[in-house]
Amino acid sequence: MGQGGEPRRGHAYDGELGAAVARAQDGDEAAFAVAYRLVQPGLLGYLRGMVGDDAEDVASDAWLEISRDLGRFKGDGAGFRGWSATIARHRALDHLRRQKVRPRSSALEQDVLELPGVHSTHDQALESLSTEYALELVRGLPRDQAEAVLLRVVVGLDGPAAARVLGKRPGAVRTAAYRGLKRLAKQLGAEGVTDDGPRTLGESK
Repeated sequence: MGQGGEPRRGHAYDGELGAAVARAQDGDEAAFAVAYRLVQPGLLGYLRGMVGDDAEDVASDAWLEISRDLGRFKGDGAGFRGWSATIARHRALDHLRRQKVRPRSSALEQDVLELPGVHSTHDQALESLSTEYALELVRGLPRDQAEAVLLRVVVGLDGPAAARVLGKRPGAVRTAAYRGLKRLAKQLGAEGVTDDGPRTLGESK
């Protein structure tokens, strides 16, 4: 766990990813396929948390943009994951705007901040995040918390990289992820806490 109980996730394949991206920028189509294979699962999980069943369509739009603008990317494998997530996020927000979704704002209840045993409840929440049910729960978080959790846990970005994707300070993203995981733990019934949180993807700042 990172500072403030926030999970820190890295990827052992970032070296392979960085090398594949470099080759792809030189025109190696097979290398681009490798980069796609490494990044797509996390990106798709992130988009499922953002747009639900439309995730694959939004991911396709994102990858079209990624392939088109690949020559402009500068960085390593971890940087490519962050850059790809930024593009995917923009496409997801465009998709939501096209659907004229108007999420309700949803404030974090004070009692969630007072839950005991944060490390163990985080662990239980994290263990379930790969399931469709858990992704649906993530969509029930306020938007800032949902995106922070998805970027940190599903995409595997570190705090500064997630902050760059969201255009926020690392501390704000760290706090949002911390609160989001606590709320997920509550919804999952961790440590005997069973109250339900909001079921609408909200946007709070």
